[in-house]
Amino acid sequence: MTRIKDALDAVAAAIIAQKDYLTDLDAKTGDGDHGLNMARGFRAAQEVVEEMDDTSKPGPVLQAIGKALIHNVGGAAGPLYGAGFVRAGEACDEDTHMNVVSMEKLLRAAIEAIQKRGRAEKGDKTMLDTLIPIHECFLPENAQGKTLFEVLQEASKAAGEGVNYTKTIAARKGRASLVGERSIGFEDPGAVSSMIMYRALYQFLKN
Repeated sequence: MTRIKDALDAVAAAIIAQKDYLTDLDAKTGDGDHGLNMARGFRAAQEVVEEMDDTSKPGPVLQAIGKALIHNVGGAAGPLYGAGFVRAGEACDEDTHMNVVSMEKLLRAAIEAIQKRGRAEKGDKTMLDTLIPIHECFLPENAQGKTLFEVLQEASKAAGEGVNYTKTIAARKGRASLVGERSIGFEDPGAVSSMIMYRALYQFLKN
């Protein structure tokens, strides 16, 4: 799990580059601030991690990112993403490395925290509709016999499919649930930001 700070910079750059798109998307079903909030949160996360004396261990870095998101991202996304990063950081140990097993464990921890905090499940038109399909690619029954990069690539495809799925369903959680059936036809902003974050990490690791 080396170069975690560089990976954060890559993810932050991707979110910041797409902030207007995310905000426009959110304006169709929510408060219209998701992109701005996410960009502010990741800038804050970069500043916090920049000040850390030791960024070689993923656990403390992931927890620092999570706390920065909780304190700087408005709306529902901050507490949800923040809880996910913090819990993933807590799940790190001496056996945490850049491999399929560790990725599965950290994704599972993050998703469980998000589900607990948001009381949401797959099919509610949230970030989980992207994160859960990503995680499923890393499960032993799906990853067996595949290299890390094969699994990462499959998960990138699954993320896109998850986002597309959110266009076909009505929102049942968050601000978008207030518009109900009228949210059909629009991608969920949280699902999209999850895809952007994952694909930025994938491209960073690939390069």
